[in-house]
Amino acid sequence: MFTKLRNRFLIVNLVIISVVMLIAFASIYVITYRNVKADINDEIHRVADFYQKPFGGSDSSPSGRHKGDSTSPPINGAIDSGPIDSGPTDNEDSRPERSVAFMLKTDADWNITSTNSPFTVDEAFCIAAVQEASKENKNTGQFNLDGSHWAFIKQQTNEGYSLVFLDVTAQQEILTNLIYTFSFVGLAMLIILFFTSRFFANQSIRPVKEAFDKQKQFIADASHEMKTPLTIINTNTDVLLSNSEDTIHNQAKWLHYIKSETERMTKLTNDLLYLTEMDDTRTGMIYRKLNMSEAVENIILTMEAVIFEKNVSLDYEIEPDLMVQGSSEQLKQVVMILLDNAVKYTSAKGKVTLSLQKQQNDVVLTVTNTGEGIAAEHLPRIFDRFYRTDSSRARKQGGYGLGLAIAKSIIEQHKGKIYAKSTVGESTSFYIHLSRGD
Repeated sequence: MFTKLRNRFLIVNLVIISVVMLIAFASIYVITYRNVKADINDEIHRVADFYQKPFGGSDSSPSGRHKGDSTSPPINGAIDSGPIDSGPTDNEDSRPERSVAFMLKTDADWNITSTNSPFTVDEAFCIAAVQEASKENKNTGQFNLDGSHWAFIKQQTNEGYSLVFLDVTAQQEILTNLIYTFSFVGLAMLIILFFTSRFFANQSIRPVKEAFDKQKQFIADASHEMKTPLTIINTNTDVLLSNSEDTIHNQAKWLHYIKSETERMTKLTNDLLYLTEMDDTRTGMIYRKLNMSEAVENIILTMEAVIFEKNVSLDYEIEPDLMVQGSSEQLKQVVMILLDNAVKYTSAKGKVTLSLQKQQNDVVLTVTNTGEGIAAEHLPRIFDRFYRTDSSRARKQGGYGLGLAIAKSIIEQHKGKIYAKSTVGESTSFYIHLSRGD
């Protein structure tokens, strides 16, 4: 289930990012394409205007050269051999620079009548260029010839047509390279985003999976805990029914068993309901300033009989008049839970130590008991519901593994902190930090 959820999250994430990247790349390409086309259009019109002026308008035969270009080498296609050196003129500054361009004039049947070029142009190339331009119904256009890209502009004259050709290979390569760059960058980004999205998808799903697993475990544990008392009640009821003619006095022990297990189930149900209420953020708590020192002392007085019966010694050190902000009943319940656990898990003639002290801006409660201690691998989970380091011993003690979960829930509601430290074979200490309410 969670694998499918992760894959869906991954696919949706990649699709959204891919669409955004595609829109971004397409927008950049369209803007660049329009700019390149505008530059080509401006350039070819400048070249056409240049050739229409007297300086650029000298003609020669189709196979001849522009005057003053006797040093230019013959070429096939169009290779720039530099601008013509015909001496300084008034129009020399107006000649387009770094433009590979030439002009052809034809008759009405598209036969070349003259050329005007700063370099030698092969006659076959000129004929092919004229044929490509004649195919277009528009006055401007582009075509590929001999591996180069050419733009042209044609004008109709009295004798036929005047055509100006401009090499735009560099500009077209810019657009082509832009497509290749976008393709490479897009592919690389998708690969990176795939692994990145997968990592974050796993991180996002992990809390959900943990919550789901805890819920499953909670249901299983609660069912298991209820199963035992229900089985005992059912068995004892069968015994009573099988001896229905006997007196209540003779059957009293079975009734006591039923009552005992019913009380255990009632306590379990109440604890579960209490935890549910604590988890519900809508449950409001009334916080008041309370004397934590007096609250702890009252709990100690309540527990004196239990401590004496267990043959455990209790040492405590309580700093007077330490004030906190919170619920008196709930905080007393936390102290009761910690002190009760300490007494339960301390062997006879063991020792329980309690201290309540001021520590900077906190009030710190520490409850320590001697005994077997808690192994390091169990410490991170002792506040989980139904978790017990020794199930058989906990059952004998009458616990369900909910006390510490309730204590943690209450302390977290009070914006406090609770944790434990233990040395196996020596002692276990629980610490509670609450903000002072002075």
